[in-house]
Amino acid sequence: MSLAIRGGAARFADFLRDHARWLRAMQWAIVALYVFLLVVPALLPLPDRTASIFNNLTVFAQFAFWGIWWPFVLVSMPLLGRAWCGWFCPEGMLSEWASEHGQGRAIPKWMRWGGWPFVAFSLTTIYGQLVSVYQYPWAVLAVLGGSTAGAMAVGWLYGRNKRVWCKYLCPVNGVFNLLAKLAPWHYKVDEDAWRHPARRTEAINCAPLVPLRHMTGASDCHMCGRCSDYRGAIQLTPRSPEAEIVQVASGDGWQTALIVFGLMGLAVGAFLWSASPWFVSVKQAAATWLVDHDVYWPLAQNAPWFILTHYPDVNDSFSWLDGSVILVFIFGAAVCVGGPIYLGLWAADRVLPRQLPGSRVKKAARAWAPGGSPGLHKLALGLIPAAGAGVFLGLSATTLTLLQHEGVPVFWAAGLRFGLLGLAMLWSLRLVWRLSAARPAGGLRRMAALMLVAAGTLPFCTAWVLFFAVW
Repeated sequence: MSLAIRGGAARFADFLRDHARWLRAMQWAIVALYVFLLVVPALLPLPDRTASIFNNLTVFAQFAFWGIWWPFVLVSMPLLGRAWCGWFCPEGMLSEWASEHGQGRAIPKWMRWGGWPFVAFSLTTIYGQLVSVYQYPWAVLAVLGGSTAGAMAVGWLYGRNKRVWCKYLCPVNGVFNLLAKLAPWHYKVDEDAWRHPARRTEAINCAPLVPLRHMTGASDCHMCGRCSDYRGAIQLTPRSPEAEIVQVASGDGWQTALIVFGLMGLAVGAFLWSASPWFVSVKQAAATWLVDHDVYWPLAQNAPWFILTHYPDVNDSFSWLDGSVILVFIFGAAVCVGGPIYLGLWAADRVLPRQLPGSRVKKAARAWAPGGSPGLHKLALGLIPAAGAGVFLGLSATTLTLLQHEGVPVFWAAGLRFGLLGLAMLWSLRLVWRLSAARPAGGLRRMAALMLVAAGTLPFCTAWVLFFAVW
């Protein structure tokens, strides 16, 4: 069975390589659909309360983008790696196309900064909440359309036939990079075959700028198949979903920030604020204080739609106070949920020994703390399943809301949500346990470290219980 799977994977990768024109034609068709769903609803009147997925293009586009597209793009990452990026993504396609016809400048140093994935994800998430991106087509055009315009501009300016935007600036590149570490497939490089190539030594274009010879995981690979069988050394190969995190990936401070304070902190606040009675209480208290002190301008609802939600025709407009409290809630969640997780990882890292005796020192250093990086960054990678599940559950709330509006019963949703969250948490704890094995610790220390990490995630789990069952 294993040989059959390996052979089938290799043949599929060769098929992608040999039919690149078909893949490109499909990508252009997706670009056309994407542009249609992005632009046309913005030109139509806002739907009324009777509008449905089946009779209103704006509601259909809303369901397509936020009910199906983005939630299940996230699901595809741990199942297929970054196949979405290489096979379907309209932004990646347009960026590479612009790069083919662009100026081909060298990639500037500022663009290579490692913090962009965290910063881009955070700013996009926050801005999307302020303009109600899940509800209004103009907001979708601003967020997704703005990102697409940026991708094309960067492609036009930098690189040649490359996806520079995808590599460095895409708002979800960091998220996809993390989730793809769980993929059960990757393009494996045989170093010996590379040094002594039997076939295919002509140059190939790796659009996402992956150093093919030294490729060891699926995080940056777009699974496009262009390098399949290159030099007789690269093959699409099945692997354990835990292999990259446990054996290959090292983690760094920015990835830890994205996992802990981004996906498990800031994103939780972005999903929960609209359902939280705490948000209402804080806003009312702030409004009362402002009125008592004769300060009225924060209560005005005069911000343009591209700064704060402003649709008076449907009686939905944010005041400056609304926007401020949303920001406070989101940043508060990042601190109150992400903070304990980080402290749990920090404490676990201190409980576990930091050195291995004798010949095991060098191997373990490569495994969990290359380049002198703190061991907690390696441990943080174990939380990727829980972090990814949280974002999926938050996005799927829109799916369920739209289905409920169409009369579809959703009584099954609560059990499924808790089941997915529970399984993701168990997988994360299993990964943390396996990662602790790279340190020379006995069972008691490893268990103590595991308990510290688990304790740190309690606010994260509590937040989802409040969202699913209480609020």
